[in-house]
Amino acid sequence: MYLNPAYNSPMPITFDGKLVIAISSRALFDMSESHHVYETQGVETYAKYQIAHENEILKKGVAFHLVQKLLRINKTQDNELVEVILLSRNSADTGLRVFNSIKHYGLNITRAAFSSGDSPYAYVSAFGSHLFLSTHPEDVCKALEAGYAAATISPQGTQNNDTHELRIAFDGDAVIFSDESERIFQEQGLAAFAANEAAKAEQPLEGGPFKAFLQALQVIQRSFPEKECPIRTALVTARSAPSHERVIKTLRHWNIRIDEALFLGGLAKGEFLKAFKADFFFDDQKGHCNSAAEQMVATGHVPHGITNKQ
Repeated sequence: MYLNPAYNSPMPITFDGKLVIAISSRALFDMSESHHVYETQGVETYAKYQIAHENEILKKGVAFHLVQKLLRINKTQDNELVEVILLSRNSADTGLRVFNSIKHYGLNITRAAFSSGDSPYAYVSAFGSHLFLSTHPEDVCKALEAGYAAATISPQGTQNNDTHELRIAFDGDAVIFSDESERIFQEQGLAAFAANEAAKAEQPLEGGPFKAFLQALQVIQRSFPEKECPIRTALVTARSAPSHERVIKTLRHWNIRIDEALFLGGLAKGEFLKAFKADFFFDDQKGHCNSAAEQMVATGHVPHGITNKQ
């Protein structure tokens, strides 16, 4: 029988019951300086640069605080609820600087895939990831096409909400839900959209790419008393009454609890995300992502649905 040398156990290791996040090195850390070397001077110079600077700690990236707060949840339970996997286009050699930085910040990330320049998106499914965060749009699109929640991280300044509670906000259509209603809005206008939602108020929406991730978050939330839960979620949507009814009943049908719901009727989302103190926000429309970024909210663009196909 094979014994895992790291754990000396005859039992195979699985991530069953865990929330699994796959993240690229550039989403986790600010690697703008070394990436500039890569873009302007090529792979060989980049490799030499990373090796020469491998003991210099990288600055925190856009998704750093999201990862830090997720991993912090493991310290509150007897069994670990979150697993974070590093997926990197670096080689193992050039990626040593990334692992040195992980160790410096005390992040419990022990598993990684280094693809030496190739896309690592195939390992999203191999690790059974619920969410993939990357700065490479093509990798994100491939992961979404394969049926996994994924978002493109744009390098930007963010503000850390220095609390133990993790606050995550989601757009609705084309993110949590499918883009079926958004298609009607884009192709036929607001009146047709409103009429469709009123007629189908009792018919649940189909799930979007982030449904499974939201369900995995819900499993963690339910393991804590409601007043002590370290995760708080919000739906921040451009919908307004009466189209809100179908959304509420869909979540009820899925048995998913959203802690806060904001129906903004087309208002810019940035100020509301700031008021919610969002640690991270996911949206399919770049305009909403830009509004969030203006308020220093870490944001992931979800290139899914009709808005991204036009």
